[in-house]
Amino acid sequence: MNKINWGIIGCGDVCEVKSGPAFNKVNNSSLVAVMRRDADKAKDYAARHHVPKFYSDASQLINDSEVNAIYVATPPSTHEQYVEEALKAGKPVYVEKPVTINSASCARMIALAKKYNNKVSVAHYRRALPLFTTVKNLLEKNVIGKIRFVRISVLQQPKQKYTNTQEPWRLDPSLSGGGLFHDLSPHQLDILYWLFGEPVSSSGRSFNQAGLYNAPDVTTIDASFRNDILFQGIWAFNVAENSREDVCEIVGEKGKLRFSFFINSDLHVVTDKGTDTVAMNFPVNIQLPMIESVTKYFRGEGPNPCSLDEALVTLRMMDKTLS
Repeated sequence: MNKINWGIIGCGDVCEVKSGPAFNKVNNSSLVAVMRRDADKAKDYAARHHVPKFYSDASQLINDSEVNAIYVATPPSTHEQYVEEALKAGKPVYVEKPVTINSASCARMIALAKKYNNKVSVAHYRRALPLFTTVKNLLEKNVIGKIRFVRISVLQQPKQKYTNTQEPWRLDPSLSGGGLFHDLSPHQLDILYWLFGEPVSSSGRSFNQAGLYNAPDVTTIDASFRNDILFQGIWAFNVAENSREDVCEIVGEKGKLRFSFFINSDLHVVTDKGTDTVAMNFPVNIQLPMIESVTKYFRGEGPNPCSLDEALVTLRMMDKTLS
């Protein structure tokens, strides 16, 4: 593939800034077509982002002869279907996170990639951001010594009370797999896997405490990794604004690393020498570094930056919070 000509299925909010514009900023990559079920919205996106073609039918985009790679950015419940159709058409796929609604679906997608002998990458794009590559480098240099435990806390206030007819797809388990935990935690759980490997054990619980919608609003996970590294995480979307928090701490025998996942966050490195603050900023098009790596992978110039098999590890941890 000399040049990756992308087609997007689901050009919604994520594609406005986070991902869509990045496809035209990467070498040997171009966005040539977009699809959305609402034809007027697809046309509008194409006009504003200077995309030559738009569709309201995914099959038409997938079978467009000028499109040779597919980016699936729809709700997770449709990922498996579109990945299968794209692979069957002989086109590699970059698929949004969570990669699908549960681990059983992901296992089927792995089988499909093998069946059609084609490439699939998952949009766990934080792996490619400077904040997290710096964290990995510091751990490899043993800056804080042997890791004791990791703590993640995401606390947010509910934005409004939703009715069954108003709730966004992220709050509909049939579309998202769960609630807001299923939307946010894949980023964090994937980074844990990327840093520490597959968990040795993992368990969790989910609750709908506030009853504002038909999905859990509090989830906890307890896990362990190799070398006796312990992990505790909590995701709560029903607290007061004054309790809002987005923090990750990796604590070692010599100090700790502290940072945030979802806001522009400096990295704080705490050792017996004091606290060093490393300035960090997310790129405007936050997926650009990952899309660059995926483009190279599809062109045969580099490894897969995140495989379906790796995404399966995260989904298994998520599944255990609902069992």
